[in-house]
Amino acid sequence: MTTSEPDRLRELLDAVLDESNPTLDDMAGAAHASRFHFARTVSEAAGESPAALRRRVLLERAAWQLRGGASVIDAAITAGYDSAEGFSRAYSKAFGHPPSAQGAGHWLPSANGIHFHPPMAIWIEGHGGQTDPLLEQQLLHDVDDSAALLAFAAALPPEVTTRPQRPGQRVLDWAGDETSIAAVLAGLVFAKETWLAVLDGRTAPAPVELDSPRVLAELVARHDVASEAWIARVREISRTGDWQARVIDALCVPPESFQLSGVVAHVLHYAAHRRELARGMLAEHGLERDAGDPILWLRARRGEA
Repeated sequence: MTTSEPDRLRELLDAVLDESNPTLDDMAGAAHASRFHFARTVSEAAGESPAALRRRVLLERAAWQLRGGASVIDAAITAGYDSAEGFSRAYSKAFGHPPSAQGAGHWLPSANGIHFHPPMAIWIEGHGGQTDPLLEQQLLHDVDDSAALLAFAAALPPEVTTRPQRPGQRVLDWAGDETSIAAVLAGLVFAKETWLAVLDGRTAPAPVELDSPRVLAELVARHDVASEAWIARVREISRTGDWQARVIDALCVPPESFQLSGVVAHVLHYAAHRRELARGMLAEHGLERDAGDPILWLRARRGEA
């Protein structure tokens, strides 16, 4: 979701995991490097040879697939094994139990913190820390303010909220124009849904039908679900202090590497921007402009005058 140039380590790791690169020569060729240079660079950066890294991460993916109901033979084939027997031996040696027995998780021990993250990506762990009360306030204010804007908009006639009000208005180039109240509020909700899908390894959420007369009712319902999940997800990151962790999505075109601190900052930044856009548009239909002040929100939350 950014336009930054891909980092070299990510390119090498993508080459290691690419389904079409089963051999070291294939990996090196995809990374436009010599076999020797590729193997040495990956081994030095990851502390694991390309073959060992690929084998471990594919076994982690197989464990995840088995937990989801895949058969042993299907997991074996997608992990690159010619037979279920060979896969079972490797799996049992790595996890300490056969594929037919479900373990506590799908990650194997790793000194470099690189792991499989569904649907086909790798996760690079960060380091622990303490919960940030300021972040908690930002999260709750964002959710409460968004809910208030959605509630006000939902009380307006559908033709008001779906009508283009600011031609050419765009928050992010890749997100398209957001010219109506419904479009801005949809972007507010859809952003959280999309990033949750990225972090949880799910497919993209269903798009919002902006021309539907029920669009605001749908957004209110989707916001309730997404905001609860978003707060829980960010609280967990804050609790573990895993801000430097990265999820490397090998299905993006081109692949992208996202650091969790950047993801959360991105969502909060553009959520605040969209809320102010929506507030300005809704003010033309009677919304009080100062309703989103974090100071006033905090005072009200604490029951202060």
